[in-house]
Amino acid sequence: MIASLLSLIPVLPLAGFLVLALFGGRFTRQQVAWVGCGSVGTAAFTTALIGREFFQGFPDRESYHQTLWNWIDTSGLTVGVSWYLDALSLLMVAVITGIGFLIHLYSAEYMAGDDGYARFFAYMNLFVSAMLTLVLADNLLLLYLGWEGVGLCSYLLIGFWYREPEYGTAAQKAFIVTRIGDTAFAIGLFILFTQLKSLSIQQVQSLATEAWPVGSNLAMIVAVLFLIGAVGKSAQLPLQVWLPDAMAGPTPVSALIHAATMVTAGVYLIARMHHLFALAPLVQEVIAVTGLVTLLLAATSALVQQDIKRVLAYSTMSQIGYMFLALGVGAWSAALFHFLTHSCFKALLFLAAGSVIHSLHHEQDISRMGGLRRHLPWTFWTFLIGAAAMSGVPLITSGFYSKDWILWSVWSSPLSHRWIWFGALLGAMLTGLYSFRLIFRVFFGEVRTQPTGEPGLAMRVPLVVLAFFALTVGFLEIPHTLGNVTLFSQYLSHALPTMELLPGMDESSEAREQLAVTVSALLGIALAAILFLPGSNFAAHGAEQPTGRPLATLLQSGWGFDRLYDRVFIRPWFLLTRNPGEIIDRGYEWLAVGAESCHGWMSHTQTGYVRWYAATIVIGTLMLLGLFAI
Repeated sequence: MIASLLSLIPVLPLAGFLVLALFGGRFTRQQVAWVGCGSVGTAAFTTALIGREFFQGFPDRESYHQTLWNWIDTSGLTVGVSWYLDALSLLMVAVITGIGFLIHLYSAEYMAGDDGYARFFAYMNLFVSAMLTLVLADNLLLLYLGWEGVGLCSYLLIGFWYREPEYGTAAQKAFIVTRIGDTAFAIGLFILFTQLKSLSIQQVQSLATEAWPVGSNLAMIVAVLFLIGAVGKSAQLPLQVWLPDAMAGPTPVSALIHAATMVTAGVYLIARMHHLFALAPLVQEVIAVTGLVTLLLAATSALVQQDIKRVLAYSTMSQIGYMFLALGVGAWSAALFHFLTHSCFKALLFLAAGSVIHSLHHEQDISRMGGLRRHLPWTFWTFLIGAAAMSGVPLITSGFYSKDWILWSVWSSPLSHRWIWFGALLGAMLTGLYSFRLIFRVFFGEVRTQPTGEPGLAMRVPLVVLAFFALTVGFLEIPHTLGNVTLFSQYLSHALPTMELLPGMDESSEAREQLAVTVSALLGIALAAILFLPGSNFAAHGAEQPTGRPLATLLQSGWGFDRLYDRVFIRPWFLLTRNPGEIIDRGYEWLAVGAESCHGWMSHTQTGYVRWYAATIVIGTLMLLGLFAI
């Protein structure tokens, strides 16, 4: 059954794209919505059927291979269009299709008034199909095809409202910045093939383990190149600058990019190639540090943003940083568990934010919001659940269990350091602070912009479903101190290695660590209440201080990385590419001026007198004879 249905998962959204791209202009809006939502929904249903069949044969049969045809067949290289399904890829496919369907359903109402309705769903379907190709690919070349497809679709969707110049600029920025990572990833593929003569993911990892010792230079180089690719797609330092500007696209696009597709591609790549990264422990340490620095810088930037979508964009960078941190310390399953919980609560937050924006006539400035909990009760309660899950409110939210697992892994991993754990704990406190800053600024206080009312059923249903999962999906993995449920880790143990703990890490140590995580999350929420509840002047007073204004400006700009890159890279590049052209052009101008001057001077010798010409010939002849005589 799996073999007969597996190909349908990426093909169904692709078919929806083709139908809408070719015939969407002839369809009614209802027909467009049926094709766009139906194709992704059918893919989600197919995934459920495959998942049921997979679990019936699990764990005796842990993976499935399917080759459709040979794509490239030359001497030394055979690459097929082939799929690989295991616990990791099934998890990714379930999230992509399930959350993708809910976002499509939400979009049917949210985008109803847009002129590019059919074009929007065509792009969204292609986006989902490309991401499914990426996670199901059995070889790195097919994975790279999906990787580039995701980048192309992000460009099309971020710049969807292309008539606005700033939206086109944001799309170009996302495409160019991620292209840096894509280029490094491609170079890594070339090196792998030249050294190992294979692009099959399973063969490459097996051959690399046999051919390269731990710490090998080649393993380090390839791992670094793959890491650069992952950093670009997942918006981690130093290639994080594209993600806040990507909010130019429609809100459902932001939800899809942040929750189920593009930014999680880097996490999947590192997890899928874990054998390769295990051969480069120094690179793993770099991954952990990259995640830590990104989560802290993004969290502090989220504290001062005024655009509701930019707050959520920086929060995505921060939460993906937690996943990178877990991957770096060898907690592979913990990283994927946070991916699962983050997909639920981040899709919920973006869609709830879209409901707010939709109700406020596309207003996104939180300073012009307030008092909405009475007017938008469905939106308020679902947004509150999403914010609580992201903050890690203990025991009742999924975010608590996934974040606690990561922090416990950082504390107990042989690959970690104590200062990394303290940094991650600080990030947990900042998460509660910026999450509930949104709650208090948007839903409490006086009404500054009159809302139109709650959205329709097509927008409310995804909010309720995602809120349910944001509360409950965390119970798949409960620590020993609270019940010892290990369903998720047991499931992924057949696809990813289990992390070894430091000696002496027992339940008492885990309980103390959990207490610290709990206090940190609650402290962040308490600080948010003190600073941002109506009637508080603390935050405003701090921003007006001479030292507060420059700091707020720095944080609001994302720590000034855009300005830094502009001065260090962009301006010198344009200077180098512009000046040679100017020098060459001026050189030709000087030649023309010189030729003209010579012509003017030589014209004086043309007098029309024969005696002058004869004298000139005689003088020239004598000079030549003199030269020969010398």
